[in-house]
Formats: sequence, structure tokens, C-alpha cells
Amino acid sequence: MPLLSTCFPRRVEDFSNFEKQNGVKRLTILFILALAFGQAQAKVYFVKQGGQGDGSSWASALGSLHQALQAAVYGDEIWVARGTYFTTSGTNRSLYFQIKDGVKLYGGFAGQELAVSERNVEANQTILSGEIGTPSPDDNAYTVVFTKNVSAATVVDGFIITGGTANVQAEGDVFTPESCGGGWYNIAQNGTSSPVIKNCKFIDNHAREGAGLYNIAENGSSEPTIEFCQFISNSAKLDGGAIFNGAKGTGAVATGQIKNVRFEYNTADYGGCIVNRAFAGQVNPMIHKCNFSNNRAKVRGAVVYNDFSNGGQSKAVMFNNITGSNNVSSVGEPVSSRSGVSAQQGY
Repeated sequence: MPLLSTCFPRRVEDFSNFEKQNGVKRLTILFILALAFGQAQAKVYFVKQGGQGDGSSWASALGSLHQALQAAVYGDEIWVARGTYFTTSGTNRSLYFQIKDGVKLYGGFAGQELAVSERNVEANQTILSGEIGTPSPDDNAYTVVFTKNVSAATVVDGFIITGGTANVQAEGDVFTPESCGGGWYNIAQNGTSSPVIKNCKFIDNHAREGAGLYNIAENGSSEPTIEFCQFISNSAKLDGGAIFNGAKGTGAVATGQIKNVRFEYNTADYGGCIVNRAFAGQVNPMIHKCNFSNNRAKVRGAVVYNDFSNGGQSKAVMFNNITGSNNVSSVGEPVSSRSGVSAQQGY
């Protein structure tokens, strides 16, 4: 009996407090166990050119990035060693690297590191390439990287993205990877798509619109974070040589942040670097601490061009940017807007 009395409350009125206290303890224990279980389930997949293993270590690395992307699930990481990885070993232009929600993809490894912090992105160039088929860009992959309705837990960090050529002649307001987003196509469709893109270089990509990166919200919200990246020598036939931000649908919103990014030698008819266009809905990205030089718009907006239709609203919030020399537009200033649209500037 004394033993029982030390384990249970002696009075009936104390039993409620006992249950509350121990209920909290049980919930805490369950939470810790669930967290530990989730962490135990998260994996790191290792990818290295020539690898023939199961991806469990550098010594047993996978040779196929596609295989790692297919196996990875939310919370997993993929570490990719230096080298060039193509969208396909064949000639199918419609294939791309699709990043799932919550997967973190890191490049820049030599192939023996034990932590992401040990990698050297500049020394170990890790290239995602759409250069397939003949040496001509005309038969390259339409899009190199693809994301759809992914959260901010989705990270791509430390890659050169190059060779995408979305050159299909689409008519009207058609937003497909075949004509938009040569480097990267990000779409929020009846949801939100907010990938985090860091330490990446978008080089020599081509498209009708958004040659480097195409963000579109179709009755959703496109909110990527792009930081410490470079967009160099990307070319759009119409809009957004480097980046195109678009919203389609009255409730669609394209926001996100572009910060600490360098734009150089990008070209387009409108928005040599960035076009923000609302096909109904709102487009209002924040652009800050970016450097723009040697970009060209054949018509308007060598740096940024804002546009709207169907009652949409478009406004880039810009501050602490540097617009160097030789950002050339045939008409107007490097930051330009359709009548009735404004850009908040604070260089």
C-alpha cells in the first residue's frame, strides 16, 4: 500500500491535477519521439559522376541525379559532386530535373565532405545542363529545372543552370515549359510555390519569356526566394531575359524576393533582366541589393519592366540596388513601366 500511495494521488480531488500533469508529460514524450522518428527517416543521397552505388555515402554514390530525385521525399537532402549532369542521356527535350516539395538539393561538393558547410561551390562547379542532341541550342532541353506547388522547405543551392532553350512558338497567354523558363520553370497552380534558390548561376538560357527563370501563379501564389545568385547572358525573345514574374487569375499573386543577385548581359524585347506582368492578379516582387550591368531591352526596361492587363496590378518594390553602366533600352529608362504602373525605387 505505501508503494501505491507514492504512485497515485491519495485524494479524489487530486486526481484531476495528476492527470493533467502526466498528460502533458505524455504529450511531450510523444512529440519528442515523433520528432526523432522524423529526423531518423530523413536521408542524405550522395550523387557523383560514375557512381554505381545506392547513394548512401560518397563511396557508394549514385551516378544518376534523376534517380536520387525520384527516391528523395520531404525532408531529404541530395548532395551532388562536381561535374555536368544532363536532363537526359538521349534527345527528349521535354525531360527536366523536377524537385519535389521539401527536398534540398546541394551542389558544389568535391566528393568527400561530411557537411554542407565544407563544400566549395566555386571550386567544384556542379552543372545542370540542357545541352542535349547536337551542339546547336535549337534542340536543347526546353527547361532544365521544374518545380510546382513546392514550399519554402524546397532548396536548390550551389548549381550552374545552363543550356535550356524553350523555343516553341506559343500563341497568346500560353505558359508552358516548352516556351517559357529555359533555365527554371516554377508554377503555383491553385496553390503556392516558394522554392529557395541560393548560390546558383543561370547562364546562357533561352526562351520566349523568362529565359533564366519563369515564375507563374495560376490562381495561386508564386513566392520564390532568390539570393546570392547570378543571371548572365540569358536571352528572351519577348519578355524577361533573366526572370519573368507573372500572375494569371483574379486571386493570383506573384511576390517573392530577389536579393543580392547580379544581372549581366541579359536581353529581351521588354525587361532585359526582369519583367513583372499581371494578367489579372498582382505581381509585386521585392528586389533589393542587386547589381545590374550591361543588360539590354530592345524596346523598354533594360533592368525592370512592369506591365498589367485585365485589371491586374504590377509593382516592383526596389531599394538598395546598383544599376551600373550600359543598361540600354530603346525607349525610356532602364526601369520602366506601362502607363499607370509604377516601380518603387530607392537605389
